[in-house]
Amino acid sequence: MAANKKSGSAVTLPSQSDLFTAVSGLIEEARRTLARQANTTTVFLFWRIGRQVNSEILNNQRAEYGQKIVSALATQLVVCYGRSFEARNLRRMMQFAEQFPDFGIVSPLATRLSWSHVVEVLPLKTPEARLFYLGEAAARQLGKRELRQFITRKAFERREIANAQLAESSVVPHDTFKDPYLLDVLGLHDGYLEADLEAAVLRELESFILELGGGFAFVERQKRMIIDGEDFHLDLLFFHRRLKRLVAVELKIGKFEARHKGQMELYLGWLNRYERQEGENAPIGLILCAEKSREQIELLQLDQDNIMVAEYWTVFPERPVFERKIHALLVSAREQVARRKVLLSGKRKGGGV
Repeated sequence: MAANKKSGSAVTLPSQSDLFTAVSGLIEEARRTLARQANTTTVFLFWRIGRQVNSEILNNQRAEYGQKIVSALATQLVVCYGRSFEARNLRRMMQFAEQFPDFGIVSPLATRLSWSHVVEVLPLKTPEARLFYLGEAAARQLGKRELRQFITRKAFERREIANAQLAESSVVPHDTFKDPYLLDVLGLHDGYLEADLEAAVLRELESFILELGGGFAFVERQKRMIIDGEDFHLDLLFFHRRLKRLVAVELKIGKFEARHKGQMELYLGWLNRYERQEGENAPIGLILCAEKSREQIELLQLDQDNIMVAEYWTVFPERPVFERKIHALLVSAREQVARRKVLLSGKRKGGGV
């Protein structure tokens, strides 16, 4: 052992020492706690300011008065408290308080989100979309830029399109899947094979799971199943932690075909018999196709057999094109839901279901 330094000289602890690690952990934990408290306090403050200003303007009931009071108030606040209280931000606070009249709805998220996160969702049209994106940002610990990209890629709308395939009595849980899936991160080009698609998914597994959604954990590729002495192989097997069930994923480079249903039913039956563990729910399947046969899928009622079909896009279109495509799919999905409701209503009136 090296000789100790002379008395009175400085003692330097190695950075990997237990004491240094323990104290560093305490400091980092305190910093995170302070950051969460600061976020919560700021978000709540801005909501209260927005509510106060909205109340003042509403009582006066004059639009031009509202514009003037916001500008005058902002001028005074900036002098005292800085640029965070400029007129543009005050209007955001007012919008925030108007969109979330009950702060209790967002207060559980406020500990994990900043005001910048809130600002990103304010332009969205529905309260459901705003809460969805805030919830995803909190659960996935998304930064402001990541949240913005998440919104740009229409995750909420694609989830709604997927849900439209599921009847009220569907065995497949709502809010589990999206449609379409955006796999542009895989770097695939024209002429790829199913093996290329699978290899690309595994190469970019983290991005693929992020696109799938929260709760998915990868289990195995090319899951081998021996049935009647014959080998079968499932492309990808995942486990969904929240749903407590296995999720089988089959990748198809072409259009959906009715025979794909039978193949997935076989895989799900095998998984249910041999892989499902105590406390788990029945497995569900996701068939990812380059193109959907929407009428076939609707007629086959796949959701009653624990199966979901979704498209995947390997190229992200230009933003205006993408938004038009998603809008068209969303309109079609909502029409599908409306047709289903009319049909169900007719059966009930006729003494059916």
